[in-house]
Amino acid sequence: MKRTWQPNKRKRSKTMGFFARIKSGIVNKRRKKGRKVLSH
Repeated sequence: MKRTWQPNKRKRSKTMGFFARIKSGIVNKRRKKGRKVLSH
């Protein structure tokens, strides 16, 4: 049986990375709230 987690750095950064977060508007919301860390 194949394992469920097949790590792929490029795919991960495309969906969950910093620039993906900018596009979806999450980063700006966090800026408005005054977050120290916007994304990890």
